[in-house]
Amino acid sequence: MPVSPFGVQPRGLRLWWQAIRPRTLTIAVAPVLAGAALAYADRGAIDPLIALAVLLGALSIQAGTNLYNDAGDYLKGGDQPLRQGPARVTAMGWASPSQVKRAAFLCFLLAALTGMFLIFAGGWPILALGFASLLAGWAYSSGPRPIAYTPLGELFVIGFFGLGAVGGSYYLLAQSLTRPVLMAGLALGFIAAGVLMANNYRDLEPDRLAGRRTLAILAGPELSKILYALFIVLPFVLVIPPMGPPGGWLVLLLSPMAYKLLRDFLMLARGPAFNRILAATAAYQMGFACLLALGVLL
Repeated sequence: MPVSPFGVQPRGLRLWWQAIRPRTLTIAVAPVLAGAALAYADRGAIDPLIALAVLLGALSIQAGTNLYNDAGDYLKGGDQPLRQGPARVTAMGWASPSQVKRAAFLCFLLAALTGMFLIFAGGWPILALGFASLLAGWAYSSGPRPIAYTPLGELFVIGFFGLGAVGGSYYLLAQSLTRPVLMAGLALGFIAAGVLMANNYRDLEPDRLAGRRTLAILAGPELSKILYALFIVLPFVLVIPPMGPPGGWLVLLLSPMAYKLLRDFLMLARGPAFNRILAATAAYQMGFACLLALGVLL
């Protein structure tokens, strides 16, 4: 019988906890943390209720996107037996596609309800960003041409989990935008793209068999390594003054972690080992956001 990281077939809340892929949820938390810290540093105070609502909305969209991706990949034949990633609940038969899609809809509904509250605080720019985020979350694995099956996935995460998330969080809390905020958004977006690149590089062969045309497939193994290196290293340049905010220097403490990620990506063979690289890249993004937040607040 197929098992999960819990050791047995998950049921109830454990099933849905695995389905939303909790290790990837930090991708939604990191940009909100950075945006809130930048707003506090610039304004001297922020509305905690708005900050919590932004975090809840970001988490709901990320969870909904993951769930739709779980069901969508199964229905489109994307979860091939050769796939090296963690078990997907639809492909393993632990939940039906309709059940997983309903769960995704509930997450998107929660995000929409949270967004209605945030629209009162941010006006039409937040309405536009929220609608675009919900649409993109659905389109990532659904529709006639899912984003996940094209070379645009990395651009998607840079835009929505970088610029949009950091910029939107800051705008809601500070009612403005600045260049350092946009640089921080790009930086965290690049690292999120690195997470996706690690995932797609690991699954080059099964994704090609499933008819995908991801950036990793289009670029090939060697160029994919270069792109991953850029996604990991460029964020340092973007957040260090004068490009980034005061205090951005603190992220340099992550240089040893960045070096280890690059070494492992270049040296390890594709396969299950890349699950650790993927998780470590997500942790790297969270650490980057925490150090950036600490740097601007000190």
